[in-house]
Amino acid sequence: MIRLLLLIASVPLVAAAAPDRPYFNDKKVPDSRKDLDAIQKALATALPKAREATICIEMGEGSGSGVIVSADGLILTAAHVASAANKEMTVVMEDGKRLKAESLGLVSTTDCAMVKITEKGNYPHVEIDRDESTKLGDWVFALGHSGGFDKERGSVVRLGRLVRTADSTIQSDCTLIGGDSGGPLFDMQGRLIGIHSRVGQVLAQNMHVPVKEFLNHWDEMLGGNFVGEGPFAKAPEKGKGFLGLATEARLEGGVRVSKVGRESPAEKAGIVEGDVILKLNGKPLATRDDLQGMLKEMAAGDKLALEMLRNGKPETLVLRLGER
Repeated sequence: MIRLLLLIASVPLVAAAAPDRPYFNDKKVPDSRKDLDAIQKALATALPKAREATICIEMGEGSGSGVIVSADGLILTAAHVASAANKEMTVVMEDGKRLKAESLGLVSTTDCAMVKITEKGNYPHVEIDRDESTKLGDWVFALGHSGGFDKERGSVVRLGRLVRTADSTIQSDCTLIGGDSGGPLFDMQGRLIGIHSRVGQVLAQNMHVPVKEFLNHWDEMLGGNFVGEGPFAKAPEKGKGFLGLATEARLEGGVRVSKVGRESPAEKAGIVEGDVILKLNGKPLATRDDLQGMLKEMAAGDKLALEMLRNGKPETLVLRLGER
């Protein structure tokens, strides 16, 4: 009997919480001023750094949100915000500074995407919760540029709790609207735990992609790959790229540019009549068919490096195909 009592005494009645886990996460509801003060203090501590790293992504007339996760400007966002791999875009920092960026890869089935700031810098960024330590019912907060960037207002914060978790989706009761898509969801220590995905017509149904989905496809997205077959992004279609120039054969090899279309990607890149294109992405061009054959295997948004001769001098131009 004595031995049994000793064994019971050695087992904690309640499992110990993780050292950095806020105690209020384990309460069903805050039931004192102390609990509310603790939640407020945690939010106020985490918010400045989280806000600094939350950016607006501008895409034509629309916009979404994202969050920087590395000092060199790697951004996580939603696939339906990036919309395609290898696409040029502009990101807006919390202080209003605009920077050039391009989309990397995406996962079209679960709404994950990466974007990279292409201007060199040391950017504010947040930590990712790689241990998936957040549990159902935990307090969380959402950030995003709701309705588009507004420097005076800044990113909008919403406090809530995780109300559902699944393999590729988590749900909170943080109220999100258009423009928040792609924005970050944080735990109360300011670690990234998800990206806003489905900002539904019903405000109570706001879904996020958990960071584990990004970690599962990290290398593929970093390599610029388009993963999956929808529904959050449309796969690029080969042969739909548009360059906008006409060429003619050249006995010495390569093709001579005989005409450049107005407002075409070729004209915007600076190609002029008389230029001689010798190589496309490192591959020699012997005939016009070589050029057309290579372009048929490419899609809108693909990057081209053209090695050329202009007035007899070598020159290299880099551009992206437009869409037909």
